[in-house]
Amino acid sequence: MSLPIPVELPATRPAGCPFDPPEDLARLREHRPISPMRFPDGHMGWLVTGHALARTVLADPRFSSRYELMHYPLAAIDEMPPAPVGDLTGMDAPEHTRYRKLLAGKFTVRRMRELTARMEAITAEHLDAMERHGGPVDLVQAFAQPVPALMICELLGVPYADRESFQRHAATLSGLDVTAEEQYAAFGALQEYVHELVSAKRADPTDDLLSDLTTSGLPDSELAGIGSFLLGAGLDTTTNMIALGTFALLSHPGQLTALRADPDLADKAVEELLRYLSIAHTGARAALEDVDLDGHLIKAGETVALAIQAANRDPDKYADPDTLDLHRHATGHLAFGHGIHQCLGQQLARVEMRVAIPALVTRFPTLRLAVPAEDVPMRTGLDIYGVHQLPITWDQA
Repeated sequence: MSLPIPVELPATRPAGCPFDPPEDLARLREHRPISPMRFPDGHMGWLVTGHALARTVLADPRFSSRYELMHYPLAAIDEMPPAPVGDLTGMDAPEHTRYRKLLAGKFTVRRMRELTARMEAITAEHLDAMERHGGPVDLVQAFAQPVPALMICELLGVPYADRESFQRHAATLSGLDVTAEEQYAAFGALQEYVHELVSAKRADPTDDLLSDLTTSGLPDSELAGIGSFLLGAGLDTTTNMIALGTFALLSHPGQLTALRADPDLADKAVEELLRYLSIAHTGARAALEDVDLDGHLIKAGETVALAIQAANRDPDKYADPDTLDLHRHATGHLAFGHGIHQCLGQQLARVEMRVAIPALVTRFPTLRLAVPAEDVPMRTGLDIYGVHQLPITWDQA
């Protein structure tokens, strides 16, 4: 099959299939799972679409995660800035190792158990509010955005008196009708708040992650950077997994019925939705030295883009991969990455999804879209795929 060389990153999803990756990615994966690629800034690098190859790159220390060494695959950026203080995703060892060891022990089984109980309570409160309001509502604003925001509050130990302001700024970050200036201002306000919160925790620690970290020996600037990183990493992603996951289930009524009928299916459902949707759809690594990858010479300094959405649909890894099957054992997916940079908060994300989605679809047995599926506004062209809004309704009791 003739394919253009070099390729550009395919970005157009199939018409009427908002959950499927661009069709050209599947063709590349079948015929050339590693392909030359022209990046938006003109850099000549590579695109990986196969699962095994993507996993190899993510695990190989010869490929760097430092932003300033790579070319951005989704838009033309002249020069990527270094990672902000505390941003683990843009660091290599040994700096990454120092932070990772410090944080890994903070996501303990005990803390996840406690956060599960809070997640159940927060979820129930928001479902109660939705029921009192009645449909239709925008699921993003009523449920998918505020619930993870409050869980970040629980994780960081945000006092109750501050949570309304915190949520307001968090909602602005993902708002459909807000300007870029308003989003920057909201993120700046949240960063400033995290700096103030670190000082408060050092003076009067409580039982939360930031308070734990005040005993680590890190200065306030690094603690605030870590807090801001956790905020950024844990909010937009989970919000869109809950909203887009609900949209996917409503579009696959047989799978929705299976989840409602079997509460024990929740764990498998979460993993399959993560695989099937792959909202963090594209990653990148920069070669630190010449690397032979499946017979292709990746030269030092070249960037390799990773089509995670294609890798998670690889038929060499999963049978019938384009089918949403909640009974599937979707282990080994790359939705949280792989290797030393695998998502630190993945267990918290799983807790949030495992609680929120089954509770939502169980509370409202007649849950359905309030608009035609084709009218749901999708988040195209962004780092995190999902929906801007998800209008839903249900039969009133």
